[in-house]
Amino acid sequence: MDIFFIPARSPEDWKLLLAQPDKHWKTGYSAKALAHCWYTAQGFPDSVLKIFKSSGIKTFQNIKMLVALPEYKVSLPPVGGRPSQSDIFVLAKGDGKLVSIAVEGKALEGFGETIDEWSTDKSSGKETRLNYLLNLLSLNNSAIGKCKYQLLHRTASAIIEAQKFNAQAALMLVHAFSDDPKAFSDYQQFLNLFDIINSLEDSLVFAKKINGLDLYFAWVKGESKYLKV
Repeated sequence: MDIFFIPARSPEDWKLLLAQPDKHWKTGYSAKALAHCWYTAQGFPDSVLKIFKSSGIKTFQNIKMLVALPEYKVSLPPVGGRPSQSDIFVLAKGDGKLVSIAVEGKALEGFGETIDEWSTDKSSGKETRLNYLLNLLSLNNSAIGKCKYQLLHRTASAIIEAQKFNAQAALMLVHAFSDDPKAFSDYQQFLNLFDIINSLEDSLVFAKKINGLDLYFAWVKGESKYLKV
């Protein structure tokens, strides 16, 4: 991952950080909507703060953003493999605790391939990575095949960065700017792995403790006006 970051002067500066700028930076898509939403807020957007405050979880009641890094890459094994690239990585502080947050924006895009589809070729690199991710999240291999690979490695990246910064909590947050029942169903299916049943939109939930770290998930309905930017 890069360790030098240049402050953005406008949401358009985020475009250069995308893997495929011409493909992903379009009106109505999540990359552009997310950039304009979060940059305009100069902190957590109101839609996110509302969920934090309504959660009743002390850590998130008066949480403050310390730094936000767009298109943030987190290395995963094996060495040289493709990293997990969060739309935004946020380091925040609430109730005296550091919180690592991996933000995934969603609009017209789904979560991509399932873990079974991703691991079809059974390469040693993919086997090494999958075993690492399952061990990190304390998950059972037998129940994950139909879940989305993107949700798995994005959650792992929040935990990895929490450990790096000695944070006490990690959050994987989906900021969805359009209604997509299939994407939300995929999110619910993934949360079932953590025994979270009937999760709701616009909510933040505690999942489990992992090596002393509190893991949370949130689904936030974003302001649809940013899809028209």
